[in-house]
Amino acid sequence: MKKSQHTFKAKIDELMHLWEKALECGGMKKDIVLLIIAGISLIFSLFHPLELPFDPAWIAIVLCGIPILSEAVIGLVTAFDIKADVLVSLALVACVGTGEIFAAGEVAFIMQLGALLEDVTVARAKAGIEKLVHLTPQTARVIANGKETVVPAENVKIGDILRVLPGESIPVDGTVLSGQTSVNQAVMTGESLPVDKTVGDAVFSGTVNQYGAFEMRAEKVGEDSTVQRMIRLVQSADAGKAKIVGFADRSATWIVVAALAAAVVTWLVTGEFLRAVTILVVFCPCALVLATPAAVMAGIGNASAHGFLVREGDALERLAAVKKVAFDKTGTLTYGTPRVVKKVVFDDVSDAEQASAEQLYAYTAAAESFSEHPLGKAVVKGYAETGKTLPKATDFTYLPGRGVRAAVDGKTVLAGNAALFADNAIDLPEDARVGECLDDGCTVIYTAIDGKALGFLALADTLRESSAETVASLRALNVKPVLLTGDNPSAAKGIAARVGIDEVHAGCLPEDKLNYIAESEANGEPVVMIGDGFNDAPALKKAHVGIALGGVGSDIAADSADIVLANDEISEIAYLLALAKRMMITIKCNLTFSMGLNLLAVILAATGALNPVIGALVHNAGSVAVVLNAAFLLKWKPKMHKPK
Repeated sequence: MKKSQHTFKAKIDELMHLWEKALECGGMKKDIVLLIIAGISLIFSLFHPLELPFDPAWIAIVLCGIPILSEAVIGLVTAFDIKADVLVSLALVACVGTGEIFAAGEVAFIMQLGALLEDVTVARAKAGIEKLVHLTPQTARVIANGKETVVPAENVKIGDILRVLPGESIPVDGTVLSGQTSVNQAVMTGESLPVDKTVGDAVFSGTVNQYGAFEMRAEKVGEDSTVQRMIRLVQSADAGKAKIVGFADRSATWIVVAALAAAVVTWLVTGEFLRAVTILVVFCPCALVLATPAAVMAGIGNASAHGFLVREGDALERLAAVKKVAFDKTGTLTYGTPRVVKKVVFDDVSDAEQASAEQLYAYTAAAESFSEHPLGKAVVKGYAETGKTLPKATDFTYLPGRGVRAAVDGKTVLAGNAALFADNAIDLPEDARVGECLDDGCTVIYTAIDGKALGFLALADTLRESSAETVASLRALNVKPVLLTGDNPSAAKGIAARVGIDEVHAGCLPEDKLNYIAESEANGEPVVMIGDGFNDAPALKKAHVGIALGGVGSDIAADSADIVLANDEISEIAYLLALAKRMMITIKCNLTFSMGLNLLAVILAATGALNPVIGALVHNAGSVAVVLNAAFLLKWKPKMHKPK
């Protein structure tokens, strides 16, 4: 018996599923065509320009009402889901039963119009971020045994050697092995200018090779590639997960019950069935069901246009309630890459040796020009930015753990650490400036010419230009900025003072950041954590809202966060907080307006002041209004935001 019941239910569910699929055929274009036809039929019904054997409003009932009735039946049969479409269906049946054909057609038309507006709003909201889905390269040129073979991109394995031609999308993440080119990374970073790439540089899937052909080694393939990671983040953005949306759904169920009760009581008290029908029409929780998810998705769409990938609508809801913003330092407030911040010539170097800070810089950069060490590359890059011609170096030798040796302008140049000088019996003068640089968290590269110490370059992570402005904007939003870093206290306090952060916690291990967030949350101060590294992942997961920098950040950090900032432009953080607060204001205003309108309409319907036609017009026009109000979030900008 139970088996037969189970089989019967399975067949019914399958039938309902097929019915639902049939309703979805044609998509939005079909819905627009049907609405146009239904709208014309209502105009003919209202003004009677032609004599027809039937009321033209029946066309609107059939075209717009049948989908509503179908959704109600499917929801009740499959999951006993009592939502707004049940109430609308009852209102339609009641209107038809009382001969209010135009009212029935009007209710069906405006409900479908509201649903279409929601679909359009959601589609526009997702359009910008869903472009990533179409960025996935389909093929790759694999070089094996001297032969080039075109294979599906998903078949590329780690370690494969690939060739990328001009105009082609890079199929996977990897490192350039040979060749030079420029790559358009706008889809990943938002930067409009191409980025030059040469041997040793990283390249990312989905970006476009513009000029030269190059060969690369595949390092992250398939689901691990950058574009696929971004796609996963996009696809996880779901307005239905927001708590406020869940509230709306639950409220809709209770409103259906309340509407039925109110209609029955009114009918019994007044004896007028038409009043009961009108209550069913005006009591529909359209705004609760339509406007709330539209506002959330519009907020997500607005955020995506500013480089944010929001994993779920709930993140924006939570973000609106935060009291503190906790920043990591390296890679977040700073660039995360070393730069030359000081050039010092030792005091005992005579003028006769033609020593100057610029000559020190030139000799060091020339010696490091063939180095693959990050610090050496930073020196060379910094010198190139001065616009001066780099002296040519010969006889280059890399000394692991020490530094480099090279011949520059006929002189032997050594550049490296103190151990390198000790190995070559070169005395290092005592200079207080060295200690000051080390205390500030700098790394020092000493340089010697022909066996004599010349001076040193101090390299440090440099502050982002937008960091101070970002902190000031957050304070204007009544959010307290905090610095959580594993760096030494002097370096941390120096950075904090420059950006305007008063509360500093230095020398933090991952668990220290975690504990601080837990303590703040316990004290009623929700925290948004902003970080980029592997060590930030626990804090990002624990925080009320976690925001990871996707450009320079680690995969683990991005996967642990609720929101990913793809372009690493932290000046947009304040924009996001303002947007989240505005989204919640919009939702609350919409809910308040719709509930107030419903209450007023019910009172008027119960007293007989509204008939089904006017009631449908008033209520559904209000629902359309709140959907349109939600749509304004797509283009909303706070006054404090300064576009770049």
